Amino acid sequence: MNKQLDINIPSSTVLRVILLLAGVYMLWFLRDLVLIVLASLVIASATEPAIVSLRKRKVPRTLATLFVYTVFFSVFFVVIFMLLPPILQETSGLLKSIPGYLNTLGSGASESAKLGASFGNLSEQVNSLLQGVQEGNFLGAIGLVFGGIMSFILIVIFSFYFAINEKGIEEFLRVLSPKEYEDYILDLWTRSQEKIGLWMQGQVLLAVLIGVLVYLGLLILDVPHALALATVAAVFELIPVFGPILSAIPAIAIAYVSGGFPLALMVLALYLIIQQFENHLIYPLVVTKVVGVPPIISILALLIGAKLAGILGILLSIPLAAVFQEVFNDWGKSKKVESKNLKSRPG
Repeated sequence: MNKQLDINIPSSTVLRVILLLAGVYMLWFLRDLVLIVLASLVIASATEPAIVSLRKRKVPRTLATLFVYTVFFSVFFVVIFMLLPPILQETSGLLKSIPGYLNTLGSGASESAKLGASFGNLSEQVNSLLQGVQEGNFLGAIGLVFGGIMSFILIVIFSFYFAINEKGIEEFLRVLSPKEYEDYILDLWTRSQEKIGLWMQGQVLLAVLIGVLVYLGLLILDVPHALALATVAAVFELIPVFGPILSAIPAIAIAYVSGGFPLALMVLALYLIIQQFENHLIYPLVVTKVVGVPPIISILALLIGAKLAGILGILLSIPLAAVFQEVFNDWGKSKKVESKNLKSRPG
């Protein structure tokens, strides 16, 4: 006997699916603007703890925000003006030297030639950026990080607006949130905002401390390209667990080529000491694991962020991963509550 299967899909469900797909397409079409808004929200959240601290000392919010933003961007431009040129110069030298190091370590001639061409192109790009910075074209360096000068200006304006208005982010989220999800989205942001702010402050401080320690250690040991290797160590602090290991590999290899096994062993010991110092003192005190994103999720978030939006995507990846983790935690809790309710119902 043949049975006819009827499938009825409510028109409201079809409409919701269409609206959802249209919303996803719109977000992708406007992804540059979305990135600007997200970066603004993250920067405003990062400055909020400092603003709140000044507010407790009876400083008006407008003055507190102006002071925090002045300090924040002054430090940023000092880094661009003073640290970027020598870092780029050493990075260029390191890229040119890598094929030679690989050849010394036993890499094949054909592989060395291919790598030499690749690293040579990278070195030319770094030199071009270095030349622009030395000629005063700092806008190019800023645009490299933020995806363009206009993007940088909009990020500054939007983040300042969100920061100077105590309810600025809340008002913005209310406008975008569907009425039935408004309370949940605001509560989600309240829980995520403090984590994002503390994580960003802690991560920046952690990267600076590790970079300085590695630089001083390599300088004392007379390892070539100490500044470039220290910069790699600072940047790789974004990668949990594996970051310090990955940053130690090129330093040990360069030490081995330039000074033999004893120097490589001393560099290995240096990185191990710094890592132990970080794990048992710096990280618990500075970062305090306020975000709590699992390492594997952090790594995936960094890779996805780099693929979708380059440097800016990398900077936004962990804060956004923290927000998504809060959503998944809430979803898991609601599933447990539903499961308990079903079990408690009479058969």
